[in-house]
Amino acid sequence: MSNPVLTALLERRSIRQYTNRPITREEITTMLEAGRWAPSGKNNQPFRFLVVRSDDPRMDRLADCTIYSHVVKSAPLMIGVFLDKNSLYHELKDHQSAGACIQNIMLAAHSLGLGSVWLGQMMNNAEKVLDILSLDPATYEFITFITIGEPAKEGSSSRKPLEDIMLEQF
Repeated sequence: MSNPVLTALLERRSIRQYTNRPITREEITTMLEAGRWAPSGKNNQPFRFLVVRSDDPRMDRLADCTIYSHVVKSAPLMIGVFLDKNSLYHELKDHQSAGACIQNIMLAAHSLGLGSVWLGQMMNNAEKVLDILSLDPATYEFITFITIGEPAKEGSSSRKPLEDIMLEQF
């Protein structure tokens, strides 16, 4: 396929095991910039980011917030995505915007030859995550952490046929 955007969409996989290669500041900035450009209602840009590296003492405590702690412990980097409650425009639209932001970050990681996975299950411990990070729950809503690193092995995936998920045929 000659379209780089469509190629990235079709080739990106969730990666849950990483090498020890550190992620550069330039790579982090590239991923955050991609997230920053996600669409949002009225261009309110309610997402906020927090970068946690593997040598950060909070990493082990954050690993305890998910049943996928082995993924967190394997990752050289995590990017936290939060919503600033003072910037919200419409709750549903702002959550959709956060999803677009996360997808942008993961596609940017893929374009840099990095792997990532969205740790959605961690939301079950949102209060604990905010406490570990010393973030005020009256100001910030925890959305997710994305683990990021050089893939230690390839990911795999499959999809249902398009006709199986269409409500009507076109």
